[in-house]
Amino acid sequence: MREALRRKIIEVCDKKIDSKGENVGLSFYAFFTNKNDDPELLMEAARWWIVENRLDHFEKAKKIKLMVEATL
Repeated sequence: MREALRRKIIEVCDKKIDSKGENVGLSFYAFFTNKNDDPELLMEAARWWIVENRLDHFEKAKKIKLMVEATL
C-alpha cells in the first residue's frame, strides 16, 4: 500500500474516533470522496481491505488504524 493511502487511512480513522468514539465503524469507502476521482487508489484500498485482509464491510476504525500502523 502506498504511503499516501496509509496516511489518509490513519487520518480518517483518527477523525472518526475523535468525533464518534472508540467503537466507531467504517468501510474502506470512508477514505474517499463521493466522486470516483482516483479509481486506482480506490481499488488499492479495496484490495487491501477485501482480498489481503478479508475484512467485513464495516470494521472498527481503531482496528484498521492499528493494522495500518503495523505496516509502517
